[in-house]
Amino acid sequence: MDTIIIKNATLIGGQTADILIRDNKFAAIKPNINFQADKTIDATDKAVIPAFYNAHTHAAMSLLRGYGEGLNLADWLSAVWKKEATLSNEDYYNGTRLAALEMIKSGTVFFNDMYFKSPLVLAAVRDMGIRARIGMTFMDSMNSETYNDNIDFIEHFDRTNNEMIDIAIAPHSIYTCSSELYLKCFELAQKHNLTLHTHIAETQKEVNDCLKEHRMTPVQYLSSLGILNSRTIAAHCVHLTQQDAEILAANKVTVVHNPCSNMKLASGIFPYKLHKAAGTHIALGTDGSASNNSLSMLGEMKAASLLAKVSSQDAQALPAEEVFKWATSNSAQAFGINAGRIEIGYLADCLLIDLNGVSFVPEHNIISSLVYASDTQCINSVICNGKILMENHIVPKEREIIAAAKKFIK
Repeated sequence: MDTIIIKNATLIGGQTADILIRDNKFAAIKPNINFQADKTIDATDKAVIPAFYNAHTHAAMSLLRGYGEGLNLADWLSAVWKKEATLSNEDYYNGTRLAALEMIKSGTVFFNDMYFKSPLVLAAVRDMGIRARIGMTFMDSMNSETYNDNIDFIEHFDRTNNEMIDIAIAPHSIYTCSSELYLKCFELAQKHNLTLHTHIAETQKEVNDCLKEHRMTPVQYLSSLGILNSRTIAAHCVHLTQQDAEILAANKVTVVHNPCSNMKLASGIFPYKLHKAAGTHIALGTDGSASNNSLSMLGEMKAASLLAKVSSQDAQALPAEEVFKWATSNSAQAFGINAGRIEIGYLADCLLIDLNGVSFVPEHNIISSLVYASDTQCINSVICNGKILMENHIVPKEREIIAAAKKFIK
């Protein structure tokens, strides 16, 4: 299917237009387009908005949803790592497909992953038809075979034949990776022009330990190694000084806020106003299913906005329109994806939102209703790269995907 025409769509500003998708881009957006497309979608009483881009998650961890409940990060990691050691190759594949299914049904068409068994993640992503940045995870504790497999995969990954998928270098954190490993990862990222994806300053314990060992905060420590730049994706960044925020902004690092995971693990409150004042580029992520426990960016947007307001006691903090950009155009920009907007020339990634749902009545402000009032049932259809991934709430093979995942539970 090379062409799709969406008729009578409501745009974010409230105006009505037809949208022509040719190949994988928005080709025309105006009223009454007269074009015989391969597929016509009637969007009467539906809004067309940009799709979501999940800037930090651990996809195959979907199989561990609900595991390690009620634990802080240190204890949670210990419990989860033990359970992860029991996962088979089939589990990683099925867990990634389950995560992708959940993301599609909640409007996400891209995820930035940090997990293991990358070739299996790659296969699952291809099967599901979504975009992904697959992180090759590195930790000091990994054995030499796994380390060498990662290096071999990176060296031989053919980026020219993977329009929808790319890889990233993902040293886990300062408490699992030595400075030598970080520098090796940075060297790989530079050599292959890849993003470097890592956790930074997620908990106060991480900061305290770093101060004790290096006499620097985690941000200052990684800055001293010279690994922070515009291709660095820094997950969490909760416990920061003003200098830390300024370092991140000056180096054009993308900071990924994961509010639900941070709150569930009691890791801390994201310093929104500190990042805002520094001019940090911020994207939004869900983290993994075992620490959230949802992959819905709708829930993440609401949590992020409300947390910023109550923690600063400022009702004007992080308005709906700003957090919506974090989940769409900001994240797409961070990963070099020409998407996140419903504009001519942009990649055709979009959602059809049912405006007859109770959360959109009355329809005063589509973005406000989306962020504060809606749930995933408002998402009628999902288009990624000009292809329909979900139509009228149905994703092909979803029952098969769920059944395969349930085998692990048994």
